[in-house]
Amino acid sequence: MTGKIIIVGPAYPLRGGGITTFNQRLCKQFMDEGFDCAIYSFSLQYPSFLFPGKSQYSTEPPPEGMEIYSVINSMHPLNWWQVGTELRRIKPDIIVVRFWLPLMGPALGTILRRARKNKHTRVIAITDNIIPHEKRRGDKPFTRYFLGSCDAFITMSDKVTKDLQQFNTGKPVKQVLHPLYDNFGEPVPKPAARKKLGIDTGDRILLFFGFIRHYKGLDLLLEAMGILMSEVGGLKSEGIPPASDLRLQTSNIKLLIAGEFYEDRKIYDALIEKLGIGDRLILHTDFIPDSDVRYYLSAADVVVQPYRNATQSGVTPLAYHFGKPMIVTNVGGLPGMVPHLRAGLVCEPDPASIAKAIVEYFEKGEQYFIPFLHTEKEKYSWHQLSKAIIELTHEQIEHP
Repeated sequence: MTGKIIIVGPAYPLRGGGITTFNQRLCKQFMDEGFDCAIYSFSLQYPSFLFPGKSQYSTEPPPEGMEIYSVINSMHPLNWWQVGTELRRIKPDIIVVRFWLPLMGPALGTILRRARKNKHTRVIAITDNIIPHEKRRGDKPFTRYFLGSCDAFITMSDKVTKDLQQFNTGKPVKQVLHPLYDNFGEPVPKPAARKKLGIDTGDRILLFFGFIRHYKGLDLLLEAMGILMSEVGGLKSEGIPPASDLRLQTSNIKLLIAGEFYEDRKIYDALIEKLGIGDRLILHTDFIPDSDVRYYLSAADVVVQPYRNATQSGVTPLAYHFGKPMIVTNVGGLPGMVPHLRAGLVCEPDPASIAKAIVEYFEKGEQYFIPFLHTEKEKYSWHQLSKAIIELTHEQIEHP
């Protein structure tokens, strides 16, 4: 099958984490399937004062054989009109647009409205979030404006599907599984990965991976580490062993935190000092380049996602690709992506429940979960996503 597809969203040289990686991997998928595909990215995604990290730009080499045009200024209305006019003239068969933040609604909505005036291009939105994790004034009107510029929607969790229904668009929706991030290379043997990162091969490593924001619950995980390392009793009723047994079981558990702070780090530093767990932490809190991702996943015994709220998570398919079991909280789409006692453990978003799950995980052992992980990962293919996008486009052509 052939045709022209434009992906609108962050791409190299922006280093927007999962969304950037996702867009480039989806572009490759379309190209592998015979489509003429390019990405229209941002010349300015966020003003510097709104960007929570240290740098918006990657130091990695660009993806090979991929056309990326950094042309969208999210803050400049005249630019939106110009980019939309260019897309209208190019006349792609499909525009696949990423929506993850209401702040992008005015820019993307204006570009897409202008592009669709050619009466040919169909717009399919991949909606990572409809209702944002961190709410701000203007979220609803910005989101509604964006949704009105699209023909159909892809969601990747029940939570986002339900959130989308609140806006009553009446437009087609397909829900697919978030594909595996298979573009970070193959797993590395655990001893080699730990040597690369300077981690003791005898430690049991919990991995918190990704940008650090309040909704991701790193503070809950730190408090869970405090429970595991303390002499505090009274936890037996929660299913956690008495303090003496607990210390024996948790003596070599360490938490590897790999990701950049996207909020004030002082809050976390103060909590770490208060809990007295500094010697149990391995902090790699700069941005993790794509070329190093495989070492962090390969070094871990288990990936922990202690989120307060969630839609879907790009960390989950990353863990599937590297064959790592997960401990996730019972929020949003996480329990659906990580079946309890199969791909990992599901607990509640509070420190005691997380601590209990950590103990239970090491009692069962990594090998308990591996057979299911190998079977489950087959569902997370990029072809399933590209197929859903094409099907939505045909549905729109037949029923304009």
